[in-house]
Amino acid sequence: MTIDPVALLKRLIACPSVTPEEAGVLSLLGTELETLGFTVHRLRFEGDKSYPVDNIFAVRGSGGRRLLFAGHTDVVPPGDLANWTGDPFTPREDDGKLYGRGAADMKSGIAAFVAAAADIPADAGTILLAITNDEEADAINGTDKLMAWAQEHQHHFDFAIVGEPSSASVLGDSIKIGRRGSLSGTIKVTGTQGHVAYPERANNPLPTLAAVVTALTSSIDQGTEHFPATNLEVTSIDVGNPTGNVIPASGTLRFNIRYNDLWTPEALEEWIAERIASVDPAGTRITYARSGAPSRSFLSPLSDDVATLTSAIAQVTGSKPQTSTGGGTSDARFIAQYGPVVECGLVGPSMHKADEHIALDDLHGLTDIYRTFIMSFFGGARP
Repeated sequence: MTIDPVALLKRLIACPSVTPEEAGVLSLLGTELETLGFTVHRLRFEGDKSYPVDNIFAVRGSGGRRLLFAGHTDVVPPGDLANWTGDPFTPREDDGKLYGRGAADMKSGIAAFVAAAADIPADAGTILLAITNDEEADAINGTDKLMAWAQEHQHHFDFAIVGEPSSASVLGDSIKIGRRGSLSGTIKVTGTQGHVAYPERANNPLPTLAAVVTALTSSIDQGTEHFPATNLEVTSIDVGNPTGNVIPASGTLRFNIRYNDLWTPEALEEWIAERIASVDPAGTRITYARSGAPSRSFLSPLSDDVATLTSAIAQVTGSKPQTSTGGGTSDARFIAQYGPVVECGLVGPSMHKADEHIALDDLHGLTDIYRTFIMSFFGGARP
């Protein structure tokens, strides 16, 4: 059975699946997979102070090597519709491009992989798909729990691909073999409120807060072989002061650290404590709290399977990709706990923007990359 990735992508885009609303997209995908011989498990997870989420885990085959594809069907809200040329959930072709929310991030990856899998003999090996509708927001009742369910039910894999946009400028110029970790925190400096004309009766927290910012923004490391340097970015400084003649009672700063494989969250917590301790509080009080659960860095081994993927990309595009660990976090961080995983997908500069779009040629090219890789992964299987 042949599947047109463009037609499938249009149908997926037409489902307004803003996190966590499934809006029919998983039902559509599940039906498509069942026609290809997949056993589809519809799984709903909830709890842990987050909204309920529908997910899919699909399996075809029972022997040979085991390949996992992972992705998400949920999308970010379209924002102000006045910034869109057309309805975000009505797919539109124009000048070789396909427009619609989710076109780049990442319904295209799903459409390309399903179309590629349709061309692979069912007895070539085992193909698994882990599809969540909770990647763009909390990511609590999605891939994390989906992979735990798969492990519990003995759905192991030899290699995994996440279909997130990974190309930098042109299709296939980069794949991600790892990701930096992420740690967020909040630091509050508490002083004494007072009139600006009587500073001796108050204790301004802002000089201490400024010293904390300076201490935190010093160089953390120089990077490693596969990772760039760890960076800490202050994202907010707030005193909640609406007037100009009052010394504020307190000030708060928020920050995020993207860190490489030199660090763990625990080690970074110690580094933060040391940097805070280097500041003279000048009578104020400094408190620190972690904001949310951190994500750990990971690096997949540069294995024969990675080499097979780079070879498949070169065969389709004419150039081998660079291996990268840059960018933000993705659901690959959950999959990496169970086996080797890389991210391989389209170019993504329009994702999360108005008039999100992809090049149709790139969608066909990604389908060819996936198809070529799957055949090689399964030992030279042919359609």
